[in-house]
Amino acid sequence: MPTSTSYLSEIEAPLRVEVDALLGLTLLEFGTGWCGHCRAAQSVVAEVLALYPQWRHLKIEDGSGRALGRSFRVKIWPTLVLLQDGQELARWVRPAAAVQITAALSTA
Repeated sequence: MPTSTSYLSEIEAPLRVEVDALLGLTLLEFGTGWCGHCRAAQSVVAEVLALYPQWRHLKIEDGSGRALGRSFRVKIWPTLVLLQDGQELARWVRPAAAVQITAALSTA
């Protein structure tokens, strides 16, 4: 599955209707390249993606007034949203360890 290495700008990011139409598992990562919390979470995201290689991964650059982030009610970076066929399954805000994500998935 595709994995993003850099944040997609508002122009590059998909529209909400395109995200809602995605089939399979998609991990949306909202943040910015200059955010310290976002940079710190990169090893956690990489570890999780190594465990779940079937997930599509989209890094979305977020900010005030950015439509996609607002449609997902993102307020703190990084926010990770796991979708199944366009429907939200789980959400993590500022995950500090991959175990936070894997533990939540095992109870879902």
